Amino acid sequence: MRVSTATSSCSDSRVFTVVVQGYGVAQPRTAERSINVPFSRLQSLMQSISQLGGKVISVTPASDAAVAPATPAAAAPAEKPAPKAPAKPAAAVHHANVPVNLYKPKNPFVGTVTENYSLLAEGAIGRVNHITFDLSGGDPQLHYVEGQSIGIIPDGEDANGKPHKLRLYSIASTRHGDNMAGNTVSLCVRQLQYEKDGETINGVCSTFLCDIEPGAKVKITGPVGKEMLLPEDEDANVIMLATGTGIAPMRTYLRRMFEPAEREKNGWQFKGKAWLFMGAPTTANLLYDADFEHYQSQYPDNFRYTKAISREQQNAKGGRMYIQDRVSENADEIFAMIENPKTHVYMCGLRGMEPGIDEAMSAAAAAKGLDWAELRPQLKKAERWHVETY
Repeated sequence: MRVSTATSSCSDSRVFTVVVQGYGVAQPRTAERSINVPFSRLQSLMQSISQLGGKVISVTPASDAAVAPATPAAAAPAEKPAPKAPAKPAAAVHHANVPVNLYKPKNPFVGTVTENYSLLAEGAIGRVNHITFDLSGGDPQLHYVEGQSIGIIPDGEDANGKPHKLRLYSIASTRHGDNMAGNTVSLCVRQLQYEKDGETINGVCSTFLCDIEPGAKVKITGPVGKEMLLPEDEDANVIMLATGTGIAPMRTYLRRMFEPAEREKNGWQFKGKAWLFMGAPTTANLLYDADFEHYQSQYPDNFRYTKAISREQQNAKGGRMYIQDRVSENADEIFAMIENPKTHVYMCGLRGMEPGIDEAMSAAAAAKGLDWAELRPQLKKAERWHVETY
């Protein structure tokens, strides 16, 4: 199992065997395991063990049969990183310089709609649109980063004659915008519809947005949110769990990782593993599917795309295939990734998806003798478990 992805900056070819207690995905505090690691990665492994509360029992050359006592401090050799490739902190998410509330409800930015088109194929259920707004001319400039949200204040008044309150939507474009000019923002919006007393009720803001025409003016607030930010580490691994329009932040991550124009412009070259689990009722309801298929074909070593299409696929029990079923099917690989401290998990979609994911993760953890109820808070504390549901 791969336990560290720190960049090697040393030509030393020695390999060491580290015996550690209580290290890994909520391992029992008395459980021991042996890890073979090259000298160039030994220091980062020691840091990871210390961060996760493990205890080093011994460190020996892999060829030695003897086991010599060691402590984390003594075992970590004084390795000086090469100037061009300094070691990066494992699993860090940096919040510095993240813009927040540049525009508030009392003084919103007024953007202009540049495009509004359907994201659904023929035969899909419901209505989902991709809507882009021009942000030019703001003072300050309304800018954002991947994983944030903006607020939309729909035109009109509520039943009490007061202006409508804002609704938050996850941003679906990277900081450069879909046009790469850095002056637009895009949303992925599903029209809310529900039945009440035999009447179909349309959501106020979602209908406003899905119906809006290019050239129309829209009041925008934000950006807000630091929960769903990507780590800056180019070697990070990213597991994404999305249903419906919860794909919006995942689209921003994947465009930043794999769109050629983004890779050229952003100075951030993703080298880790990205795995998207996408849930939808039908194939026609898969959002941005062609883009994701393209990324998978172009970057097969870095991106994996797994779909759960509930009304067209069956799970192992013969029932409908949901995203939690895909998690269960791939539990071993998911947990192997989570054991790497550079792995982050992102979940976005309807709040109803959380219990199913928790159940799947709990069962998968239990099969390994682990307690998901203990593990999840640890991942959250380490800023590696990111959830935004609604």
